[in-house]
Amino acid sequence: MARNRYYAGAPSNHFDGVRFFNPRQADTDRSLAALLRWRTSGGRSPWPLRVENALAAKPAARVEGLTITMVGHATVLIQLAGRNLLVDPVWSERASPLPWVGPKRVNDPGIAIADLPPIDAVLITHNHYDHFDVATLRRLESAHRPRFIAPLGNDVLLAKTGASRIETADWGDTIAIDDQTRVIAVPAHHWSARSLGDRRMALWCGFVIQSSVGSVYNAGDTAYGDGCIFRDLSDRFGAPDAAILPIGAYEPRWFMKDQHANPDEAVRMMMACGARQGLGVHWGTFQLTDEPRLAPKNALTEALRQSEIEPDRFLAFEPGDIWCKAG
Repeated sequence: MARNRYYAGAPSNHFDGVRFFNPRQADTDRSLAALLRWRTSGGRSPWPLRVENALAAKPAARVEGLTITMVGHATVLIQLAGRNLLVDPVWSERASPLPWVGPKRVNDPGIAIADLPPIDAVLITHNHYDHFDVATLRRLESAHRPRFIAPLGNDVLLAKTGASRIETADWGDTIAIDDQTRVIAVPAHHWSARSLGDRRMALWCGFVIQSSVGSVYNAGDTAYGDGCIFRDLSDRFGAPDAAILPIGAYEPRWFMKDQHANPDEAVRMMMACGARQGLGVHWGTFQLTDEPRLAPKNALTEALRQSEIEPDRFLAFEPGDIWCKAG
């Protein structure tokens, strides 16, 4: 029987003693044959080699209200109640275990890493290379020495980056940032792996961030599934001021549907959790799947139109974009 190299704990409703899983949801595992079928299908759309950013942000050192700045792909800076939280930081040129192969960044980060404010905590949703970048984590440890907060099993991987302040959480666990701000790990419909032999051996999650000035839901990578985790979110925590939701890396649907939402499903997520504002991420920086680069943004516009939702209610977040809670 396989041995989990990252986590040893009692079985639960999402851990079988060796691997984590998504309870009551479709299987995310894909066979080598299915992967080869996708990769040889010829459906991959061409992307530009480089796209110039319209904006570059230089955040304030501290924000007393709630401000969210898009860095790129799934990396966002959340500033609230005087604290600075960085989610899934990737500043490297490639989302890959190797610096010379793998998906290459087509646009610059919306914040230069040297322009980051003091980072209090880094939140990591899961260990895929487009969310968990060792080179970036080492730079953040050296420059900021933040708290690193990640789901179960990821502490073993974080320790290898030199991170000195590591905390892990199971779904439902709460970690206090200070007496005004706390982070809760919540379910996502996804999976994890760093290599061929460690599939689903570390947990994945989303995060709810609650503070005295507002709340944010960051879904991480997730499928829509049966929608229950998004409906439950509103029941448990109330409607978030902003929901950071994935809108890209969704084609072909026969391969991706059970692990990545498309824009239509992301709109359903926003409505299910009751978010006042949607911010679309996980698109336009690294080509991971088949759809054209701008397809997620265009499909989001159409999904909002079909649902009769104002287009400003859910924005396709681009590097350097800033959203601030009014008032």
